[in-house]
Amino acid sequence: MKMKAIYILLILLAPALAMAQYKGKINVTPLKLEQKGDSLYISIDINMQDVRVDTRRSVELIPVLTAPEMEKALPAVLLKGKSNYHIWQRKLTLMNRKERLGYLQDAPYTVAKGFKSKDERRITYNKVIPFEAWMKDARLDIRKDVCGCGNPPSILEVSQLAQVQLEKIVVPYTVTPHLAYITPEVEAVKRREMSGEAFLDFVVGKTDILPDYMNNPGELQKITNMMAALRNDPAVTVKGIVVSGYASPEGTLKMNQTLSEGRAKALTDYLVPKFDYPENLYTIAFGGENWAGLLEKVEASDMKHREEVIRTLTTVPVEINYRTNNSRKKSLMQLAAGVPYRFMLKEYFPHLRKAVCKVDYEVRGFNAEEAREVIKTQPQNLSLNEMYMAANTYEAGSPEFTGVFETAARMYPSDATANVNAASAALARGDTVSAGHYLEKVETPSPEYDNTMGVLMLLRDDYRQAEEYLTRAAASGSPSASRNLEELYLKLDNIRQLREQDN
Repeated sequence: MKMKAIYILLILLAPALAMAQYKGKINVTPLKLEQKGDSLYISIDINMQDVRVDTRRSVELIPVLTAPEMEKALPAVLLKGKSNYHIWQRKLTLMNRKERLGYLQDAPYTVAKGFKSKDERRITYNKVIPFEAWMKDARLDIRKDVCGCGNPPSILEVSQLAQVQLEKIVVPYTVTPHLAYITPEVEAVKRREMSGEAFLDFVVGKTDILPDYMNNPGELQKITNMMAALRNDPAVTVKGIVVSGYASPEGTLKMNQTLSEGRAKALTDYLVPKFDYPENLYTIAFGGENWAGLLEKVEASDMKHREEVIRTLTTVPVEINYRTNNSRKKSLMQLAAGVPYRFMLKEYFPHLRKAVCKVDYEVRGFNAEEAREVIKTQPQNLSLNEMYMAANTYEAGSPEFTGVFETAARMYPSDATANVNAASAALARGDTVSAGHYLEKVETPSPEYDNTMGVLMLLRDDYRQAEEYLTRAAASGSPSASRNLEELYLKLDNIRQLREQDN
């Protein structure tokens, strides 16, 4: 019974014995806990001036960074009693090189005397450690471990530090564009046309087609392939077929008309039995002497007297001038003693004799899901409105979404709506170059155009013009432009802050 009573008494006295390991008060004042760049700066004032540690004991003060799910202990400050201090010194002196290196790897921040000494026992603890992401939510605790008592370290009473002070670094602001798309008008009747050219070879003075003669097989195949594609498309209704004949400029106009009309009729006679279209859908026409084709070939060539020939083709009328007894053909024949004319007669004129088959047709309407499929193979069958519907079945800004608007601009290259929408889609993926090309084609401004131009200027860092376009669009009632103006002002304010930071 007596032994049990003594054991209980010792347990009750344990905390008091722990506190008796030293006398006096350890005063800790936190000075700094601040992140700058990639580092965390820690500064603590520790005042142990009036503290006396039991000669055999040691008091360990451990700064600890503590976050909800992480903590990091920093090198400790040791305050040693007289005997404990001398033992530590002797042990340190007797260490070999390997032992000393091992000790230094985990050495305390400092070791101070905890007994009567002339030295001031006031320590300014300064430590810089790499900053880690979790530390932004950390605080600093000072834990006290009285060596030899067998108790876990306790939290020392200390003026509470605020959480880590994070360095405020101004970073460049990234603009978030707000883009507006124009809903195209519904095309009530989708009228389309498709043309194919055939440069057919005829026996001199003849107008009948020989399918196997010279280049005729390939040229005829071009026309039949076009006609077959339309016939096999269930969405297409053919409304008319015009076959025109074009002649090279040599010979008389009357002869050329007779030959070209005859050759156009021959091509019609060739096509009629191959397709089940009524003959009354066909129209035969004289396309005329193919001066436009000749000019195109000369402009693309490096022939002798090229500039003089081009000047003649563009300035001298085709019709004869009875006052001067001159015409375009006569002028060409007389130019440079007829050298360029004879060259063109041989090299270019045969390629000017062609037949053009133009098919006028209508296409039925498509819903959004149908349009998604049609655009992959036959985009020419879709209206701009149908393409717009197809685009909106995809996530805005996705490659598929952008691809539809790009296709629309390719199929309708001069349409303002198609180009504004394609520009907006390009800007959604940050492509300012393509957006600029599309917007260059727009001749009629609109609020959507002004908004898109404003975004383009904003992304090009032309803030003056951006404000001009966006202000005009916002005044026209564009909510996207109003949001883009806010983005512009945020960007300008960010630029100001960056300049102040640099200074």
